[in-house]
Amino acid sequence: MDKDNVSKLARAVIETEAQAVNRLLDRIDDNFTAAIQTMLNCTGRIVVLGMGKSGHIGNKIAATLASTGTPAFFVHPGEASHGDLGMITSKDVVLALSNSGETDEILTILPIIKRLNVPLVAMTGNPASSLASEADFHLDISVEKEACPLGLAPTSSTTATLVMGDALAIALLESRGFTEDDFARSHPGGRLGKRLLLHVQDVMHTNDEIPKVSMQVKLSDALIEMTRKGLGMTVIVDEDGKVAGIFTDGDLRRLLDHGDINIKQLGISDVMVKNCKTISANQLAAEALQLMDEKSINALPVTDGKNTLIGAINMHDLLRAGVV
Repeated sequence: MDKDNVSKLARAVIETEAQAVNRLLDRIDDNFTAAIQTMLNCTGRIVVLGMGKSGHIGNKIAATLASTGTPAFFVHPGEASHGDLGMITSKDVVLALSNSGETDEILTILPIIKRLNVPLVAMTGNPASSLASEADFHLDISVEKEACPLGLAPTSSTTATLVMGDALAIALLESRGFTEDDFARSHPGGRLGKRLLLHVQDVMHTNDEIPKVSMQVKLSDALIEMTRKGLGMTVIVDEDGKVAGIFTDGDLRRLLDHGDINIKQLGISDVMVKNCKTISANQLAAEALQLMDEKSINALPVTDGKNTLIGAINMHDLLRAGVV
């Protein structure tokens, strides 16, 4: 293997595809915005069609549309002629992908699509093609050349199609006023969804699980409470149940570094960290993580609006919940 030649070829591929993408900038015109308006007006689904490599790209475009607030799904044109065409209704919009614009499987079902009076948006590399001519809106994704040295394998053309599909999806997202919360609701199982949806109250320890002691106890008693509850800390509360301070495993190590101490004689109020950071139950768990990172701490008391202790959360809770 000639490493220099391989590197040169790889760079040439990237440059060719980058140029193909850059050429799309001039294709964002009134036709594009009209297609966006048609999709916004759609009361059904965006049905994406594509054969071969265009089909793989179509699958991804449909997934991107669906996850960004535009209901969509992919239909294989070959299967459409054998029953799947029934998945398309008069309320839908069809987005057909074909670099040549002459894909037989798509052209075969065009009369049925037309009979349903379904708006047709086509993405092709040939504005003079049959598919482009039949479309209500045509998006030109033509490229000067494929990145494949043989000029055969779909490379630049599929990249251009994918990028145009992303442009559609994001333009629709913005036009719909799609928010982070909307995105999280369609991705509840992923880390992003958890960071945007999960609140402190969903993962915090409550009631008897909260490590807490009064200000009057000895350090030794506080250590027993820390060991019993297993959160690496204990919260110190006053007689009204309000947070007075916190004592953590790290505080204990730093205390031991100072020399000989009498754990049984020392009061927890003498060594606790006063004015400690707290968080409210209705804040995002991701905010708890951010606060922990900023302050280099591993646990937080959870309080209500009056600084009354109602829960506790630590880094392990956030890890288990998939927030980290």
